[in-house]
Amino acid sequence: MGRKQASFPNAEADLEAAKKTPDTPQTRAPAYRLAFADDDFLCRDELRATRIQLEMMKPELILAERGIESTVVMFGGARIPDPEFKDKARTKTLSDLSHYYDEARTFARVVTERSMKSYGKENVVVTGGGPGVMEAGNRGAVDAGGASIALNIVLPFEQAPNEYCTPELCFNFHYFATRKIHFLMRAKTVTAFPGGFGTLDELFETLTLIQTGRMRNVPVILFGEKFWRSIVNWENLADAGTISDEDLDLFHFVETAEEALAIMDKWDAENPA
Repeated sequence: MGRKQASFPNAEADLEAAKKTPDTPQTRAPAYRLAFADDDFLCRDELRATRIQLEMMKPELILAERGIESTVVMFGGARIPDPEFKDKARTKTLSDLSHYYDEARTFARVVTERSMKSYGKENVVVTGGGPGVMEAGNRGAVDAGGASIALNIVLPFEQAPNEYCTPELCFNFHYFATRKIHFLMRAKTVTAFPGGFGTLDELFETLTLIQTGRMRNVPVILFGEKFWRSIVNWENLADAGTISDEDLDLFHFVETAEEALAIMDKWDAENPA
């Protein structure tokens, strides 16, 4: 069905009409621009709340139009190399971690194959759209012949989305906060592969939201137990009393895509919709 005929001209019609306005000192002045088509106006500090709202609404509307109801989130480092290029890695540790690129790719492929059985509406892979683990996730979806979501962000580096992102589902953000909301608001599973500050930030926000009951409990799966235990002394947090012993059950360690999928299947069996 097309758009219902409205009593007033729509925004597109007025935008086209404005382009045909006679060129005069008055029409050339910034004040005369349509507010929604005035980049200088929209970028004012006073419009920050409006920009945040727009970043919330644009992906929401597009994903809703696509019929996407749930996602499988893949957090992970931008610097984890494709094993094919591990000899060029900056450190030996990064080279050793390169096999998680293949695990991420395999995991995303299988998740996407399953998602396609629900016409790509349930458990759609979502990544940050960058290189490393994020690329592996989007690449795995392509291997399966399906689509995936990419939530990119404007940075001084790593700006361009990887080539495997589905163009119609590739979004660009200014605000980290709105981007993280979109990562989690549809999540049925959250995975975290080895990574840096960004991955840690995303993982701990997820755990905090689940721990405090602000987000529904979903499987949180950490690939690479040795890596994660070397970065965080989880038991020491519980021993210190800064988290509860039960909080250590909020996440699972795995090494392979197969193990992660088994956890997801077990969760679904124990928590039927």
